[in-house]
Amino acid sequence: MSLRTLLDGLEHHFEKGGKFARAYPAFEAIDTAFYTPSTVTGGAAHVRDALNLKRIMMTVWLAAFIPVFVGSWVVGYQANTALAAMTPDQLAAATDGIRYVFLSAVASYNPGSSWDNLIHGLSFFVPLYVVVFGTGIAFEIWFASKRGHEVNEGFFVTSILFTLTLPAGIPLWMAAMGVAFGVVVGKEVFGGTGKNFLNPALTGRAFLYFAYPVEMSGDRIWIAVDGVTQATPLGNAKIGDPLGIDWMSAFIGNMPGSFGETSTLAILIAACILLITRIASWRVTAGCVVGAVLTTLMFNSIESTNPMFAMPFWWHFVLGGFAFGAVFMATDPVSAAMTDTGRWAYGIFIGFMCIVIRVANPAFPEGMMLAILFGNLMAPLFDYFVIQSNIKRRLARG
Repeated sequence: MSLRTLLDGLEHHFEKGGKFARAYPAFEAIDTAFYTPSTVTGGAAHVRDALNLKRIMMTVWLAAFIPVFVGSWVVGYQANTALAAMTPDQLAAATDGIRYVFLSAVASYNPGSSWDNLIHGLSFFVPLYVVVFGTGIAFEIWFASKRGHEVNEGFFVTSILFTLTLPAGIPLWMAAMGVAFGVVVGKEVFGGTGKNFLNPALTGRAFLYFAYPVEMSGDRIWIAVDGVTQATPLGNAKIGDPLGIDWMSAFIGNMPGSFGETSTLAILIAACILLITRIASWRVTAGCVVGAVLTTLMFNSIESTNPMFAMPFWWHFVLGGFAFGAVFMATDPVSAAMTDTGRWAYGIFIGFMCIVIRVANPAFPEGMMLAILFGNLMAPLFDYFVIQSNIKRRLARG
């Protein structure tokens, strides 16, 4: 029996009047995850735009797996490097637990083995993603059941992007709290996908950052091995310490950081997919780059004892979440500006705010998350001024 036949045979139990009618959103979510729905939207799916949600969301979801695998390899390499430097007694204590019982059966802790590094990194990413996806989809289905509508594909993107913004060492319960906050407060209270004005993945991450700053930015969470601590290069730069890494290594991604932000190279490969398929707006991404470059040059021209004033723009591009945010987060079609000129202004504003927060705020090493959330709030205003300008120009032409 094929899966299609099985689902068709069960569908009447979940339709109106069936025994499990209240669980129809959950059934429909499983069905449309594997097959194109038999009914499609006849009108606009969003407040400000009509989009083919399944095509967009699944393309972004698949493109995100490029930084997933690269980021997991980096996490595994750093963890294996730390374990390789331990004494036998330290190694036994550090590898005590269910995760390492599994790892011992399929891999060793050899940092010179790409397989060992990838598997070790995935042993952190997969449980994290399962918890994030399970928690978030439960809230999505609950809201869909209460409102009587279907579960859309939007959460596939929210779940993986949110997970990619997290460090490997974050507790699973904390990740569950963050995604629940992002889904409920960042999206569902405004009506669901297409009606939210904030990026839900970043909303959840912002909640975790301000609620649990040590677990989201402290040194001990970047190298996911007990007893091993290391700051990110951007964190070192903020306090005037040496970066401890050359630019090319930072570009490739061999440094501590969240899963998705370490490798600018992997992010650029994913960006090519999103731009070629016209899923992401090149104007938004280019605007982020332009805004960051101009703002960095402005700070570079000012003499200051703050070491961040002297950091060149090419370092800002490969450190922290700038590249990941400019490609995956700022280009969210729902919370970004809709007009072409508005997208330029929106992107430039985000690039400007990111560098201002990084350089001028002594307590906040990373600025892309807040910059995008500020940009989300300003996006309708950018569109408003562009539209009003177009109206006045047409009226003037008579």
